[in-house]
Amino acid sequence: MSFIILDRDGVINFDSTEYIKTPEEWQAIPGSLEAIAQLNRYGFRVIIATNQSGIARGYYDVDTLDRIHEKLMYELAAVGGCIEEIFFCPHHPDEHCHCRKPKPGLLYQMQKKYPLNLTETFFIGDSYADMQAAQTAGCKPVLVLTGNGKKALQACPDLFRVPHFSDLAKAVDYVLSQQRQNNE
Repeated sequence: MSFIILDRDGVINFDSTEYIKTPEEWQAIPGSLEAIAQLNRYGFRVIIATNQSGIARGYYDVDTLDRIHEKLMYELAAVGGCIEEIFFCPHHPDEHCHCRKPKPGLLYQMQKKYPLNLTETFFIGDSYADMQAAQTAGCKPVLVLTGNGKKALQACPDLFRVPHFSDLAKAVDYVLSQQRQNNE
């Protein structure tokens, strides 16, 4: 069974400059939950890596974050999908922790817990920080243009070398086509 890593905000759900602070504010991007369910049907175990500095900033607490993730899991289960686990960084950027993307600490935490080979693992994100974390850890980066993806692509022309797609559904199509090619 293969693993795949996804960022949360801007990839699975709509992002907000005001932070996603409540379950009511968490809204799935159309087609994203179905894309995750499709990954599951093809044997992928899905893990999320997400920065959640809103905790350190005092906008919400871990219990609220858990309720947001329960909503994600509930809505995902309704379309036949599941998430293996959600790894999150609760720290403020000024804390310079090792788990906040663009540093790869969350990915290394995943590697310690699960039998995943990061060099064979796709990481789908919507930001330059996601792509940096993926590349530093040796993952296969994929950029989606939802969330911050378009801004990231404009700000960093080097990202044009990274496979990039309009949304998670198109990125999943790419990942599945790569898997088929590797299995041939």
